[in-house]
Amino acid sequence: MATRCCAGHVLIAPGDKHMLLERQGARYHVSVRNGPLVSRHRPSVDVLFRSAARSAGSNAMGVIMTGMGDDGARGMLEMHQAGAYTIAQDEASCIVFGMPKEAIAHGGVDKIVSLDQIAREIMAEDQRR
Repeated sequence: MATRCCAGHVLIAPGDKHMLLERQGARYHVSVRNGPLVSRHRPSVDVLFRSAARSAGSNAMGVIMTGMGDDGARGMLEMHQAGAYTIAQDEASCIVFGMPKEAIAHGGVDKIVSLDQIAREIMAEDQRR
């Protein structure tokens, strides 16, 4: 079952299921699915970001924040290559810099900002579009 994406709503992946973004006509939907572990995780950020790259391309924005490991780095690179705007949290404001560090190292990040600047950067990019 898919949930339509609506402005002003936040969707959180349930435990043990992957979340995917899909385009249906002119609208975007999010679905949750079973599947194998990806980057040792389920849900996996890589799965979500790859689906955003495929379905939304340059219409998407990706943000990777504090966390351990490399989940999300490859998916963020795919988003970046598809024309999405990508943001990583800076090391100084992270509790654990693992996930942003890997995304930066993979070359998939457009802008590195502190935690308190992420929302402002998202809004600024939205205005530039």
